[in-house]
Amino acid sequence: MNVADSERVSSALEHLGYTHTSNAEDADVIVLNTCVVRQSAEDKAYGRLTSLLPIKRDRPEVVINLMGCLVGIKDHQPLRQRFPYVDVFSPPSDPAPLVEYLIQRDARSAEEAETARRFALMDGDLVLPRSSGGQVAGWIPVVYGCSHACAYCIIPYRRGVEVSRPPEEIYREARSLAAQGVKEITLLGQIVDRYGKDQPAYPTLAGLLRELSGIEGIERLRFLTSHPNWMTDELLECVAELPKVMPHIEVPNQSGDDDVLQAMKRGYTAEDYRRLVQKIRDRIPGVSIATDIIVGFPGETEAQFQNTYDLLAELKLDVVHLARYSPRAGTLSARSLEDNVPETEKWRRFRALELLQEAIVREIHATYLHTTVEVLFEDKVKKRWRGRTPTNKLVFVETETNLRGMVLPVKIIRTGPWSMLGELVS
Repeated sequence: MNVADSERVSSALEHLGYTHTSNAEDADVIVLNTCVVRQSAEDKAYGRLTSLLPIKRDRPEVVINLMGCLVGIKDHQPLRQRFPYVDVFSPPSDPAPLVEYLIQRDARSAEEAETARRFALMDGDLVLPRSSGGQVAGWIPVVYGCSHACAYCIIPYRRGVEVSRPPEEIYREARSLAAQGVKEITLLGQIVDRYGKDQPAYPTLAGLLRELSGIEGIERLRFLTSHPNWMTDELLECVAELPKVMPHIEVPNQSGDDDVLQAMKRGYTAEDYRRLVQKIRDRIPGVSIATDIIVGFPGETEAQFQNTYDLLAELKLDVVHLARYSPRAGTLSARSLEDNVPETEKWRRFRALELLQEAIVREIHATYLHTTVEVLFEDKVKKRWRGRTPTNKLVFVETETNLRGMVLPVKIIRTGPWSMLGELVS
């Protein structure tokens, strides 16, 4: 979501005549787009913001824009008092405050101002910034905010209630990305399956995917992140039937223990999740499944952690995104539950699942050895081209040929837990 937001900001600034630089010391405008889903991310944002103060002291004319979940959608005054050298505070997914500030400061012409406003407010085509450099994969937010409010999650408080975007905007942006050479589009939402739930006249997520599948030039479609309670049969049928919709499902579990899941306010049991995984695999043969797990949730006992470990060992999922619980001010768990699992124990549980998952993925990837898979190549890393299979497996191929944007058959010749090495099939 933040990558998509940052691209929108970059595009709007380019329409005001700015060009990209990767060096903050050389910039006239610095945008710090923040994530606070974990305490470590928030601490990193504060540290980076503090590091910008010497630049502002040396060059007071530099515009510093703080954007994203650290700002949130409510009162910005505490941040303004703490960081008085920040010029503009922008809520998540909203480049408009920065654009308006620069328009007013620089006395832009009416034509320049109107063009920049259109791109900032998403009123028109989605134009990738020139700094994207021939981008192959693109992202389109389809649902902003979240109304589910899991006990540990800060997102609803920072991004607001769930709001589905009009389908016409989504289709227009997808056609625009296709015209710019983008081959793969990922639809984004905190709970992307809930697209249209707040707007009965809108299509479902499956309906969106069916319409987007007809756009010429788009070869692959993905979506994330799902929720077990909203993964419908219609959506699974869509993935199974449409060749452009990739067989990869991201559906977080968070815990394998029912009492912990209840305390998290997730709304399902471990057995519910087990049945869902089986349903997905039955309907979409060869599918890859990714999940999220939080270890050390308040009150999590060793036995409850073992239930999570055992569930993951049983299900053998393709990807597990691991996190150690950290209390987020304002959330239900931070208000009502003591963070009573020691940090050393959180790390021990984290490492245990990390080692388990490494072994599982090594086993899964070994099944790809000597098989041929279709790979969409995105970019080059040193001497190797990097791409992904339909199941979102990372594949590298060493060649001097420019493969950017191509979907090619690749024979896998080496596998590991994190990626695979292949050679082009002539």
